[in-house]
Amino acid sequence: MKTTQRFSVLIWTDKRKTDTSGLAPLYARITYLGQRAEISLKKKVDPAKWDAKTGFVKGSSPESKRINAVINETLDGIDEAFKTLKRSEEFITAEKIKLFYSGDDRSRKMLLEVFDQHNADLEKLIDKDFVKATLTKYKTVRSKTAKYIQHKYNKQDIQLESIDYAFVSGFEMYLKTVDNIEHNTAMRYIKNLKKIINLAVNNKWLIHNPFNAFKCTYRKVNRVELEWEEITTLAAHEFKIKRLEEVRDTFLFCCFTGYAFVDVEKLTPQHIVAGRDKVLWIKTTRTKTEIDSNVPLIPQAIAILDKYKDHTCREVEDKLLPVKSNQKMNAYLKEIADLAGITKNLTTHIARHTFATTVTLNNDVPLESVSKMLGHTKLTTTQIYAKTKDRKVNRDMTALKKRLKEQKSLAGGELA
Repeated sequence: MKTTQRFSVLIWTDKRKTDTSGLAPLYARITYLGQRAEISLKKKVDPAKWDAKTGFVKGSSPESKRINAVINETLDGIDEAFKTLKRSEEFITAEKIKLFYSGDDRSRKMLLEVFDQHNADLEKLIDKDFVKATLTKYKTVRSKTAKYIQHKYNKQDIQLESIDYAFVSGFEMYLKTVDNIEHNTAMRYIKNLKKIINLAVNNKWLIHNPFNAFKCTYRKVNRVELEWEEITTLAAHEFKIKRLEEVRDTFLFCCFTGYAFVDVEKLTPQHIVAGRDKVLWIKTTRTKTEIDSNVPLIPQAIAILDKYKDHTCREVEDKLLPVKSNQKMNAYLKEIADLAGITKNLTTHIARHTFATTVTLNNDVPLESVSKMLGHTKLTTTQIYAKTKDRKVNRDMTALKKRLKEQKSLAGGELA
């Protein structure tokens, strides 16, 4: 048995496959970084003569010596394959060591190997070209892809050449049925996998792109937001527990500014800037898109900030608000909704929806201004929020009726 800290080769017999002559086949099990790959030695031994501790056949008979020589040759060959790959390759898997030793096309690459290389390169560009959340996203998809390969093929990895349309459509089915993931989230995962496949195609590691016949589709989602009455109810409710009050105030601040949780968490007093007209602004950059997201503060938002001007979050943590973790925020928001009598399922992202619809668009703030405050890169992204509510329709029609009445009066006067 060849062993290093992370690499080992074990020779073993599979007694379950003992033939009618009483002989069991020999295998070499390669283990590297917790992953396994197996190679058949195409030899059989008598289990009674097999020494599992040493990994060799007992005795000095010519047959024992011959098989032991094959075992030694296999161990040396796999070890040499591993050392060669270590010298020339940055990313190694147990399956790749097996393929290299077996003499398969050494230019072939494995899917998860390419995924790992992509993620490692991306990690080097964190805070330069990418944010940490992007790396987390790709690591999640890599993990789900690995579980899918294990689930469908019972393998640790899969060769790029063996990936076809059935692999992609099967991944979609796996995400929706085994992982129980809703359609749009599944599509986002598949879209990220597509980028890895495109990388392989561009590098000519893969000739045919299996995504050519697959189309990522997204279903319209009915986004939830709070009405003004619900915002007022939530703001007026008195909480006996301090942490719930702080979470409520942070949530409302997001409703009044449109900031996502990940952005509010990073806000400091230095992000508050007074404009030339003495209007207070928050000026910062969105974590997700790295686009400027500058928002003039409305009185409701300023009142929340004033409430926490002497809080320890300012003095000790240099944070604008006492923001909890996203997981805790969402857990506490459910409790807050129950206590305040809000029937909607409150989450941190609902606050952003509320700002886009109830606070701005439905109060006649132009779509372009809302898009800029939200830090969107495309106007079409903002248009998702542009739901026209009945009360705005009624308000617009009332204004129209008034104008028509004025026009009628004017026309009547002229006729008179």
